[in-house]
Amino acid sequence: MPSFLEAPVAGAYHLLTSLVSTLQPLTGAYAAVSAIVLCTLVVRLCLVPLSVRAQRGLKARAAIMPQLKQLTERHRGNPERLQREVAKLQSESGTTLFAGFLPTLAQLPFFWLMYTLFSRTVVAGESNQLLSGSLLGAPLGVHWPIFAGTPAFLAVAVLVAVVAWFSARFQVRQLDASATTLSRRLAQLLPYGTILTVAFVPLAAGLYVLTTTAWTVVERTILNR
Repeated sequence: MPSFLEAPVAGAYHLLTSLVSTLQPLTGAYAAVSAIVLCTLVVRLCLVPLSVRAQRGLKARAAIMPQLKQLTERHRGNPERLQREVAKLQSESGTTLFAGFLPTLAQLPFFWLMYTLFSRTVVAGESNQLLSGSLLGAPLGVHWPIFAGTPAFLAVAVLVAVVAWFSARFQVRQLDASATTLSRRLAQLLPYGTILTVAFVPLAAGLYVLTTTAWTVVERTILNR
């Protein structure tokens, strides 16, 4: 790992271990699990302004979809003209085709930190104390091939699947009547990609995925009212 990335990893390690120590008297053996969930909630709370902005962008994009389709039909044979007209329309409406991705992109550094902290035996020059944490008997640093048959994996996988189901239903409801069959199929299937993510990351990172996706479903439901 590049040396300039060691500082944020060490800082996150000391912060998380301090939080685990603070929660130990209250949560006992699940102090590390509680710390992961709490940190994820704090991250998502800090990203609420981005989520609000993204939701407004999605609504603005939905409002201009009929105009985008008209432009596509009108300038189908002139890609350069189409690109200029679409850019002009987006500028006037204050949105982009990438509206809605800001919260996800902003979370990537935090997910990377969680993955890194529970994938290394040595962090900040000392033995990684976080690896002693566990969930239902499964160490938080193990990956799917090791804990696939454990209650911890089954619990996380089932909960992630339930959250993905709610997310898929929400996304399908957001599509307008003119949405293609492919768009509807993707809206139904893409949320279940989180199950594959959980299968290839440490259990701790899987907990992060579960917590943040559950937050997203609740947040979108509230903001869409």
